[in-house]
Amino acid sequence: MGSTEGQVRGGQGHRYNPMPDPGHKLIATRRHTAGLLLIQVGLAIGGTYLQSRPSGGPNVAPTRSGIVLLYISMIALEWAQVWYVFGGIHNKGLRLLDLVGGRWNSWKNVSVDLAIALPFWVVWEAIARLVQSALGANHAKAIDVLLPQTWLEITLWLALSASAGVCEEIVFRGYLQKQLQAFTGSIALAVVLQALVFGAGHAYQGAKQVVVISVLGALYGVLAAWRKNLRPGMIAHTLSDVVGGLLGC
Repeated sequence: MGSTEGQVRGGQGHRYNPMPDPGHKLIATRRHTAGLLLIQVGLAIGGTYLQSRPSGGPNVAPTRSGIVLLYISMIALEWAQVWYVFGGIHNKGLRLLDLVGGRWNSWKNVSVDLAIALPFWVVWEAIARLVQSALGANHAKAIDVLLPQTWLEITLWLALSASAGVCEEIVFRGYLQKQLQAFTGSIALAVVLQALVFGAGHAYQGAKQVVVISVLGALYGVLAAWRKNLRPGMIAHTLSDVVGGLLGC
């Protein structure tokens, strides 16, 4: 990624393009973006209900029954949102790869992305812990019951983590951030607003984690704006979800 974007050509001569930088140009209709925001509102309301309902004791779910079906449903939801985004940008003549910033065309591109993503993930984890510490005790219902335990669950968790890493970066940093930049005329404001929407969608983890995830969503937004592609963010996002699920942190 980075300075090689738009300059490196693949074996078949396809250009390695960054994300479109429309400025004030919308990449989908306002109605389409409103629909996506309504989806996020629904997810936030559902997550808030899981945290506030009296049943289930100290956990967000009373038992682990149905965990496999839950993982499969969450994977489907992630990709359904990407499909929704595709429907909006397709009408403007854009592809999902345009939002991502193109595919890898050489091992050099892969190594550059990894060299950015891995240190970013370390900084991401450090900031997450600092914000969690600054916010004090967490009184939300625990989500440990949702973490994988069996080999089947671990396999599905890896698939879910990869889906979240790819899909959420496309939806929030590839699509929503660009739309909000077009609406507001400010990339800084767009980064903040998409981060707030991103955090709200994780309301099932409790209010404290919504704040933490909003801060981290802003970091992903800054990374996408800086690199003008989503690949390092996708790598770091996937890695953070994998480690968080397998280590329960």
